[in-house]
Amino acid sequence: MKFVYAFLIISIVIIVHELGHFIIAKASGVKVVEFSVGMGPRLVKFKIKGTLYSIKLFLFGGSCQMLGEDLYESTDAVAKVKEDNPTDKSQENIVPDESDGVSFNSVSVWKRIAIVLAGATVNIVFGILVYFILVSTVGIQFVDPAKDTIANRIYYGAQNTGKFITSIFDSIKMLFTGGLQTDQMVGIVGISEVVVKTNGIINYLNLLAVISVSLGVTNLLPIPALDGGKILILIIEIIRRKPMKMETEAKIQMLGFSILIALSLFVTYNDILRIGAGS
Repeated sequence: MKFVYAFLIISIVIIVHELGHFIIAKASGVKVVEFSVGMGPRLVKFKIKGTLYSIKLFLFGGSCQMLGEDLYESTDAVAKVKEDNPTDKSQENIVPDESDGVSFNSVSVWKRIAIVLAGATVNIVFGILVYFILVSTVGIQFVDPAKDTIANRIYYGAQNTGKFITSIFDSIKMLFTGGLQTDQMVGIVGISEVVVKTNGIINYLNLLAVISVSLGVTNLLPIPALDGGKILILIIEIIRRKPMKMETEAKIQMLGFSILIALSLFVTYNDILRIGAGS
């Protein structure tokens, strides 16, 4: 049952991340083709103001699909899908147009940076907020009851939250300075093991905060295939005053994605060895 809690925690973190992209994309006038919860075939779907909202079979993670990404690179791609499938009514709810939003690539570079940055930012803010509420409400014990005031709880809650944020950044820094080895990193398997050993709603919420902030900070690293890598490419566009060729960007993203997959396999392998050694 606790493995279900692990997937639930990771799913909440991912959905919060995608929600950040969704909110800023909508605010920037970018067409959100679909916002989904879960993976696999759609179980429930409905369309509001041009965006398809769906709940999928496997309730793990989520996604925010914007016009200008993957298949939906342009209105030409949309027209091509319609041309190739003139009688396919199943495409009606997922083939987008620009009647209620524009392509991601057609908005200013600053808006694109804001959209990409939003996912990690919301993760960090969400995690900090969860941690602050936990510390302020149940994480502080006052010896003197007279000092147990709302103001003192907010003060000490903020102080402890500051230490929490510093510890997260220190862990990331140690990875690059050699203080933390790659075989000490944990993936989904390792996180699941931690959750299995966790008891009580307070500890689960604390773990949720740690994972959310960690994902947000890590995702801002300037590595291709991460949001930080995309932001770096957009910064290069600002410096060059012209966008990078799509073919070049695709190759860079593919290289980064391949590195991340290799790292994920390595971390998962170490997780399994660590759990096996522990048992």
